[in-house]
Amino acid sequence: MSRPLPIALVQAPSRPAKAPLSGFVEDVEQVLARFPHTRLAVYPELHLCGVDGPPTSTEQLQEAAEPINGPRSRRLAELAGDLGVWLVPGTVCERGENGELFNTAPVYSPDGRLAAAYRKIFPWRPHEPYDPGDRFVVVDLPGIGRLGIAICYDAWFPEVARHLAWLGAEAIVNPVMTTTADRSQELVLARANAIVNQVFVLSVNAAGPAGTGRSLVVDPEGRVRTEAPDSAATTVTDVLDLDDVTRVRTFGTAGLNRMWDQFTDADTPLDLPLYGGRIDPGRWRPRTG
Repeated sequence: MSRPLPIALVQAPSRPAKAPLSGFVEDVEQVLARFPHTRLAVYPELHLCGVDGPPTSTEQLQEAAEPINGPRSRRLAELAGDLGVWLVPGTVCERGENGELFNTAPVYSPDGRLAAAYRKIFPWRPHEPYDPGDRFVVVDLPGIGRLGIAICYDAWFPEVARHLAWLGAEAIVNPVMTTTADRSQELVLARANAIVNQVFVLSVNAAGPAGTGRSLVVDPEGRVRTEAPDSAATTVTDVLDLDDVTRVRTFGTAGLNRMWDQFTDADTPLDLPLYGGRIDPGRWRPRTG
C-alpha cells in the first residue's frame, strides 16, 4: 500500500512584512501552476514577516503581529481552499491572547480552514524576541498521514523531533530562516532527527541574499532524497510515500534497527534525571491515527 504526498518546498527570500498579501497569493498560484500535483506547499520561516535589519528588530516584528484568527490568517485559509492544497506559508508573527509575540507556523487545509498552528518552543536566544510556545503540534492529513511541525532552532533540541514522532508524526516540516554559517550543522541535524525517529524531515530555508538556502528532504533512514545546492531561489519538489515510515519501523533502519521496539512490557522504567521524569516502556511506542 502507498500513501503518496507530493510536496513543494519553496526556497525564497522573505517578503516585507508590509507588502500586500496579494503578492504571496500570486506566488503560490504560480508554484501550483508549475507543479499541479502538489498536495503540500511549504515556505520558509518568517516568509511573510520580513523586516529591515537583524532579526532583533522587535518593533517591526511587533507591528507585523496579528492574532492567529486575524485577517491575514483568514486570507491564507481562503487561498489554501481556493487551490485545494495543504499550505504552510512559513511562519508568521502572532499576537497572543495576552499580548505575547509568538513565531508561529500555521497549517491550512484544502477545505479552507486553519487546521493547526505551532508556536516555536525554542526561539534562538538571545537573538530572537519571541515568547516560547508550550506544546508540540501534529496535524492529520486525511487519507495521507500525520505531520509534525518544528521551527528552525527547534531542530537543535532532540526532544522536539522525538515528541512529534511519539505523537505519530510521519514527517516533520521544519521552516527555517538561517542566515548564519551553521546551515551545514542543520543539514546534519535534519538527517540525525530523521534517523533516530524514523520520520521524513522537510527543512526549507530562506533564499539569498539573506538566507543560506540548501533546503532538503530526508527520508526515514536518513538519506537525502533531494536538496537545493545553494542559496538561490528555487522550488524543491518530491513525492513522499508515508508508508516508508511504516516499512522502516517494521523492518528497521537498513533492515536492522527498530528503536521504537526497544522496550518490552517487562522492562523496568528508566529514570531521566535531566527531565525529572522517566521512560515508561508501556508508553514508549508512537501513537497512531
